[in-house]
Amino acid sequence: MKLLVVNGPNLNLLGIREKEIYGPQTYDDLVALLEQTFREQGIEGEIYQSNHEGALVDRIQQAYFDGTAGIVINPAAYTHTSVAILDALKAVHLPAVEVHISDVREREAFRQISYAGKACIKTIMGKGFQGYVEAICFLKEYLNG
Repeated sequence: MKLLVVNGPNLNLLGIREKEIYGPQTYDDLVALLEQTFREQGIEGEIYQSNHEGALVDRIQQAYFDGTAGIVINPAAYTHTSVAILDALKAVHLPAVEVHISDVREREAFRQISYAGKACIKTIMGKGFQGYVEAICFLKEYLNG
């Protein structure tokens, strides 16, 4: 089983940006946790991050052709603005789980809408990095039926 984790803009600055919201852990810490989770779950995994909407759309589309079984996505700021990412997720018809490190329901009003979430089978928020682990485990179970 191959899963793709897609991370959107500014997540590469974890550990630097808004520590009161996202905590002190770095993006490298997240990558290490994801790699460990893939190993422990016996899953082939890829981790992709971009600050560019089109690059995220391209990677989601590529997943359709490269044997990816499911997607874990944290679109970050594009959550609230990107119909293009929503359309890409809908187009590839791969099960996807939306993840947010913070609980966006407790944040600014403009963060209350999630376009990407409309194409996801589950949303996990407010659990920090553990939300990614939960998403991977959920997708594994979902895909194993």
